Amino acid sequence: MAHSKNRATDGKITYPPGVKEISDKISKEEMVRRLKMVVKTFMDMDQDSEEEKELYLNLALHLASDFFLKHPDKDVRLLVACCLADIFRIYAPEAPYTSPDKLKDIFMFITRQLKGLEDTKSAQFNRYFYLLENIAWVKSYNICFELEDSNEIFTQLYRTLFQVINNGHNQKVHMHMVDLMSSIVCEGDTVSQELLDTVLVNLVPAHKNLNKQAYDLAKALLKRTAQAIEPYITNFFNQVLMLGKTSVSDLSEHVFDLILELYNIDSHLLLSVLPQLEFKLKSNDNDERLQVVKLLAKMFGAKDSELASQNKPLWQCYLGRFNDIHVPIRLECVKFASHCLMNHPDLAKDLTEYLKVRSHDPEEAIRHDVIVSIVTASKKDLSLVNDQLLNFVRERTLDKRWRVRKEAMMGLAQIYKKYALQAEAGKEAAKQISWIKDKLLHIYYQNSIDDRLLVERIFAQYLVPHNLETTERMKCLYYLYATLDGNAVKALNEMWKCQNMLRHHVKDLLDLVKQPKSDSYNKTVFSKVMVITRNLPDPGKTQDFVKKLAQVLEEDEKIRKQLETLVSPSCSCKQAEVCVKDITKKLGSPKQPSNPFLEMVKFLLERIAPVHIDTESISALIKQVNKSIEGTADDEDEGVPTEQAIRAGLELLKVLSFTHPVSFHSAETFESLLGCLKMDDEKVAEAALQIFKNTGNRLEESFPHIKSVLLPVLQNKAKKGPPRQAKYAIHCIHAMFSNRDTQFAQIFEPLHKSLDTDNMEQLITPLTTLGHLAMLAPEQFAAPLKSLVANFIVKDLLMNDRIPGKKTTKLWVPDDEVSPETLAKIQGIKLMVRWLLGVKNNQSKSGNSTLRMLTAILSSDGDLTEQGKMGKPDMSRLRLAAGCAILRLAQEPCYHEIITLEQYQLCALVINDECYQVRQAFAQKLHKGLCRLRLPLEYLAVFTLCAKDPVKERRAHARQCLVKNINLRREYLKQHAAVSEKLISLLPEYVVPYAIHLLVHDPDYVKVQDIEQLKDIKEALWFVLEILMAKNENNSHAFIRKMVENIKQTKDGQCPDDPKINEKLYTVCDVAMNIVISKSTTYSLESPKDPVLPARYFTQPDKNFSNTKNYLPPEMKSFFTPGKPKAANVLGAVNKPLSATGKLQTKLSRMETISNASSNSNPSSPGRSKGRLDSGDVDHSENEDISMKSPSETEKPTRGRKRGAASNQDDKSQESKPKRGRKKAANTSTDDTEEPWGEDSSMAETTMETEDEQNSPPKRGRRGRPPKSAAAKDETPNKGRRGRRKAAPPAEEENEEEQQQEEEEEEEDDGGSENMEVKPKGRRGRKPRVETSEAASDSIESTPQKRRGRPPKSQTVAKKASAGRTRAAANQEEESEEEMDTAQQSEEEEETTFDTSPKVRRKVGRRDRR
Repeated sequence: MAHSKNRATDGKITYPPGVKEISDKISKEEMVRRLKMVVKTFMDMDQDSEEEKELYLNLALHLASDFFLKHPDKDVRLLVACCLADIFRIYAPEAPYTSPDKLKDIFMFITRQLKGLEDTKSAQFNRYFYLLENIAWVKSYNICFELEDSNEIFTQLYRTLFQVINNGHNQKVHMHMVDLMSSIVCEGDTVSQELLDTVLVNLVPAHKNLNKQAYDLAKALLKRTAQAIEPYITNFFNQVLMLGKTSVSDLSEHVFDLILELYNIDSHLLLSVLPQLEFKLKSNDNDERLQVVKLLAKMFGAKDSELASQNKPLWQCYLGRFNDIHVPIRLECVKFASHCLMNHPDLAKDLTEYLKVRSHDPEEAIRHDVIVSIVTASKKDLSLVNDQLLNFVRERTLDKRWRVRKEAMMGLAQIYKKYALQAEAGKEAAKQISWIKDKLLHIYYQNSIDDRLLVERIFAQYLVPHNLETTERMKCLYYLYATLDGNAVKALNEMWKCQNMLRHHVKDLLDLVKQPKSDSYNKTVFSKVMVITRNLPDPGKTQDFVKKLAQVLEEDEKIRKQLETLVSPSCSCKQAEVCVKDITKKLGSPKQPSNPFLEMVKFLLERIAPVHIDTESISALIKQVNKSIEGTADDEDEGVPTEQAIRAGLELLKVLSFTHPVSFHSAETFESLLGCLKMDDEKVAEAALQIFKNTGNRLEESFPHIKSVLLPVLQNKAKKGPPRQAKYAIHCIHAMFSNRDTQFAQIFEPLHKSLDTDNMEQLITPLTTLGHLAMLAPEQFAAPLKSLVANFIVKDLLMNDRIPGKKTTKLWVPDDEVSPETLAKIQGIKLMVRWLLGVKNNQSKSGNSTLRMLTAILSSDGDLTEQGKMGKPDMSRLRLAAGCAILRLAQEPCYHEIITLEQYQLCALVINDECYQVRQAFAQKLHKGLCRLRLPLEYLAVFTLCAKDPVKERRAHARQCLVKNINLRREYLKQHAAVSEKLISLLPEYVVPYAIHLLVHDPDYVKVQDIEQLKDIKEALWFVLEILMAKNENNSHAFIRKMVENIKQTKDGQCPDDPKINEKLYTVCDVAMNIVISKSTTYSLESPKDPVLPARYFTQPDKNFSNTKNYLPPEMKSFFTPGKPKAANVLGAVNKPLSATGKLQTKLSRMETISNASSNSNPSSPGRSKGRLDSGDVDHSENEDISMKSPSETEKPTRGRKRGAASNQDDKSQESKPKRGRKKAANTSTDDTEEPWGEDSSMAETTMETEDEQNSPPKRGRRGRPPKSAAAKDETPNKGRRGRRKAAPPAEEENEEEQQQEEEEEEEDDGGSENMEVKPKGRRGRKPRVETSEAASDSIESTPQKRRGRPPKSQTVAKKASAGRTRAAANQEEESEEEMDTAQQSEEEEETTFDTSPKVRRKVGRRDRR
């Protein structure tokens, strides 16, 4: 080596053989040629060639001179760089260059040459690759570790390599670059921040997107050097995250992006960084927390991420952010949920609880995104979400916000279509989500037109897709209908009915626009436009669009004809699609993409287009039913028993026969229906008869061969069939045949002659048939009918008790246990009523006689002969029949006029009958007659007596009836301005005089000044006034006040000369006046008009008499607490389900229902105030459900608990003595965190009472309302017979055709218990308390008896101790359950069928009425 140093010192340069001196004196081309030879020489040398190393040492030094390093020609520089790279290889580990500056220049020079790698198509690319390969293999840059400027060299190298890497490079280039860079990281002592930034910057999303190859290079480098580089990465994040030193790097602002990328590359890189994120999740800076949440969402949600299992503290900390105070953070967490559910099903359990809370978030966007997250995961794979998560979506279908409801409904619809219709995940998955179809249809009970329209759209697109082939579509509809629950079936029927009604409205509009214009034309068209508008969303805006449509129809004959085709009964589904396309195309404009008018027209066409049902569809449906009958259908595969499928199919056809009768006009259809008539199943035959009645109006002329076969069948059914079939057979003959008189005569004569009271069972069908003949053809059989009613029905049947009734303490038994004699008597009563309804005049005074007979039945408690032979259940049935009969007659003006006030009051008291089922059925009949505007307004006042009902649910139902009827009348008056002369019969406020009069003559109101009795009067008045005063429309408060004042200037019209009755009248008026004054601030204003009082009820006011005296005792003052009445929300159709399924009602209105209907709707009770406050608080949160919760659902009272002592809390504060009025029920507010859906809750209670005990009335019989202490006992049903309440669909906007009304009413009359309401389930979570039957029966036995009417509550105080509980326990129970006392009884009746519901009855004896 010494020799070589000398040679180097000599300065003589030795070139390889054949290479001349390389200097600036030669041309560039020559220099390149010579350098290539030098490169070849160095390339062939290896480290062991000591001689050559010495020989070419000076050449090596010469090549590192500035002449070469700064040479302008790139080819020269490349060749020199290749030489230098080989020199480092050959002379390794000692480089021939000792000057640090020279080494720096050389390596910077080599780095610059590496830029040539960028152009992969360059002729010199192989030399650049050789250069890279050489320095990477030799790790030449490691020499720089000792240099002060090493960081600058390495940084420049890294930058160059990241800049030149591109998609033209092969794997070798990529590998050598990684080798080169990784050696610097792994073998160096440190990694500077600048160098680290050079690597990390390629991970920042902006750079990553610009140069994917640089990202891949950085990723490979970090993977290779993970262990070595990790401390420097940790230090960087520590500086930025923990110490806040953002100046340490330009990448500080991208710190969270980098963490994500590094985690995806190698989680070990962040072992020490992740705990810092936990700290950052708790930062006080909202934006910082949001960034960390976004970061962790991606990290936890990544497909192969195991971060949640590896770092559980961080996972739990992250879950805590679901409850963050900052809305965007909660939103981000919710959005993350879908990725997490899809990629990590094992985390679903952790997420469920947090999503539950967020599904009730006050923010609409968050609730919306909860739905999106769950539905997205469900659509990917149903197994990813549990039932609880799907339940959150279910709840949100009743959200307060339309956007959330829509998302939830559409999400469920898509899930149903995918897994139930298309069965993508098998039968188990289909079964798991089978509830969706019911739930979606339940939403049709909503009052919002938007919800109902969406349900219709969902039905047409997802439940029964209209684009399916006809046979497949009908099969889908057939099995859907067979598997729907009762409420969903009614909703679907209502949907078809509403669509059909709208079709008729549009058809009427089309008929109108074709008429010549006249003075009344515009008014008539506007009236029809308003009706159509109410069936479309946003009526305010839609009104103008419907007007415009009417104008278009006038002017454009083509569109008019298309629309006429669309609403034609014979329009086929295919025609409908063509018409809709043509109309929308004609009305649309390409220049106006967003056209609100066109959107409205589309909504209208969507509702009226018959996309499911036409003649072909009905034929396919009939064939499907026939397959089931023949046993060749796939009933079992579809999970439907064949019998159920057939029955459901016939019910479906029956409904469609109302809405699409023309579609049934085919021989094939009628022949199939004939076959159904001969089946043994009574329900099937009934449905077939109804279909014939609805569709057979042209059968006689179009299908004579069907007529010849059908007529004998109908005659046989009318004579010998079951009662309901006999009824429908008569109506079929009436509707279908022109020679009906002959047919009727052939049926009437033999039946009339064969009537025999010796065989009661054989009497029921003939009486049913004769009753309907009497109604349909009263003149044809006038003489024999009068004789039949007078002699046979009254004298032989009703006035005789042939067979002694069963001795039982029950007040009600199931239909199949009612004695044939009682059933015959009920049919006899109905026959009399039907005959009168057919005659429709009282010229023969038959109406008076019949009314006297009916009131005699009521006065005698149902035992007309008063011989004591009848059993209690039979008496209850006859009381109900008599009460309903009076209601039927009152709907006919000629008979309403002859009903005396005493008879009206006696009929009204049926709503307080001691038997629960009598009260229930009577209330429904009353409500139905009022809703049709057939019953006079005074019958609306009957519901005020329900304030005294001891069963909370009956009070809630009565309140809903009042709300519905009052709103219906107000709406009717708005739409029919011309009926102002009938205001006294329509204006809801006019119910007040009737209510006052009814309460004055209430048999329980005996002592004029009795505080307890006056409190009951106040409760009853407030029951109706609260709803009337909820809105002060047209200054109605002043109108009510003026009306009460006017009544006080009159005398009672029934007993004008009785001073006690008149004093009662003025006292009740004062009670009403005090309520109005305490609850209104505008009562003193001028009344909008002078009220007209009903002349039958009050005498003409005496102008010389001014009654200003206050008749109330002074202590009553304290019971009128000031306060504004709550808004009376319309809770939907009254006979909709009060169970959770298909409910619609805000939490606020739910509270109102609870408090108003609790027991007395007492405006002054603290319980009421509490309920209002709680619900108001809850209402601020927009996440609450529009959940039509029944009062009994929100509080679960004690089973078998006896009525406590005092009731109203404010009453307690006034005096300690026991109160007579009914106790106040609770306004228990529902927690935000509480599950608001109790539809699946099961009753865990057990009862120790026997059925006889449960249904027994008080032991010592009396007349009047039941003792409250026994209420719970009376109302305890047989637990084994629980069932779900049957719900009716939303009420129709307009009354149906008269004939259909009559038929429906008849059907209910004959239906017995089928149409009765069933109690809803209670809310989960409250533990039942069970008392022994001894205690309960003791309660009954120890009830002291008093006069007619309900006993004072004070008599029940002492019962608590005798029930086997300590006084302390009783007191504690009173305190904790103070608000739940009335619901004690109603809980017993939950889920009870009509047959076994509680019995509480109020009767009026003839003696007292006299």
